[in-house]
Amino acid sequence: MILANVVLNTFSRGGPIMWPLLLVALIAIVTVLERIFWWSMVRLRRQGSRVSEVYSLLKNGQVEEAAKLARASKDPVMKMIWWGLSHHDTSLQNALQMAAGFELKQAGRGLAVLDTIVTLGPLLGLLGTVTGIMNAFHFVGNEELAAVKVSGGIAEALIATAMGLALAIFALIPFNYFGRKLANLQFDLETSATNVELLLLSQGRELRFASPAAYHAEASPAAS
Repeated sequence: MILANVVLNTFSRGGPIMWPLLLVALIAIVTVLERIFWWSMVRLRRQGSRVSEVYSLLKNGQVEEAAKLARASKDPVMKMIWWGLSHHDTSLQNALQMAAGFELKQAGRGLAVLDTIVTLGPLLGLLGTVTGIMNAFHFVGNEELAAVKVSGGIAEALIATAMGLALAIFALIPFNYFGRKLANLQFDLETSATNVELLLLSQGRELRFASPAAYHAEASPAAS
């Protein structure tokens, strides 16, 4: 109860800029929680051993068996491999790139929001600082109200600044962490796509590239 009163008192003393800061903070919290859940699910779905099994099947020329094994998985890498193998006779490279792009788009969701918050938080805090100082100097000439109002304006400026910086720090850490996770996933997808292409080439399979019209006519991996 005491802590809640302190928080409410601090919030009210921070001035009107605290409301947009609160809204941005809520967006940051929801985004971070959603990304934590999403990456946790990806970690549970990763199947490195199955990827090795797919490589072994491709090495032995068992493309259909490899495709069936990959299709049953929810691992992003395996999903990309399945989508590529299901189009290996027409546009393997394009299919792999399209599937990898879809997975990376899902993995990168929310990073733009966190990146914006990292910049927006300090700017809102700075705006609160300016308005707080303006309120403080507005009462400098009035001796009766100067002490109370000036100190209130300075408190408003400091609180807004602190909240803006805290918000940016809170968003910066998960932004960098999820960015690294995205880079690692991109590396895994690119490595797997290259391995699949090389293994199919080693079997003497001709890789042909679809025309732009045929490429756009293909269904997206999400629909499959």
